[in-house]
Amino acid sequence: MRTAAILPVKRFAVAKQRLDASVARSLRARLAAAMVADVLAALAAARSIERIVVITRERSLAAEAQRQGAIVLEEPAEEGQSAAVALGIERALREGLERVLCIPGDCPALDPGEVDALLGGAGSRREQGAGPEVVIVPDRHGTGTDGLLLSPPGAIRPSFGPGSFARHRSLALTAGVAWRVKRPPSLLLDIDTGADLAALRARLADTGARAERTRAVLGHPERPPILSLSSSG
Repeated sequence: MRTAAILPVKRFAVAKQRLDASVARSLRARLAAAMVADVLAALAAARSIERIVVITRERSLAAEAQRQGAIVLEEPAEEGQSAAVALGIERALREGLERVLCIPGDCPALDPGEVDALLGGAGSRREQGAGPEVVIVPDRHGTGTDGLLLSPPGAIRPSFGPGSFARHRSLALTAGVAWRVKRPPSLLLDIDTGADLAALRARLADTGARAERTRAVLGHPERPPILSLSSSG
């Protein structure tokens, strides 16, 4: 089944402001850029992804994304993740894609094999003619959404932000669309807070996950003790 990954990216200078308490401001933009680069690399390595659509006003990202074979759409105004994803879905539909995987740019440990497993398992139902489906990947807290797989792309209108897991479930129920929850480990950890970043460091140390550019940035000094491996989070 032809699948597009939809990747909305906020300008790096204004991204990840909740990390100010734990990451030096001069480092925050570099970290945001590194995480997006790692997500792009993972999506490009996933065999099940045919197209990557990046929606952003971050001009420095365009060349990197295009090297990975991505379509880059300039976001007219930064109106939030849901609005950016909607633009990406419109483009995917024009390209004739049959489903979309909407993910954030701050899951740098993303594993291409887990992406392929997610898409392979979800694809079989549609290929058997079972009708539209929504697959929701929650964040590690179980309240947000780190991944939203829509088959077809217009199955529901995405609504990200606080409480989005329950909201996406409700949207699917209201639309009469089948829905499921999947939890690929590498997609559960998005980075918004110092505690998230501590969890990422622990995961990178324990699993040998890819995230090469994020690893390089995290080699620079941060603000202890939040980011130490001994932190309680």
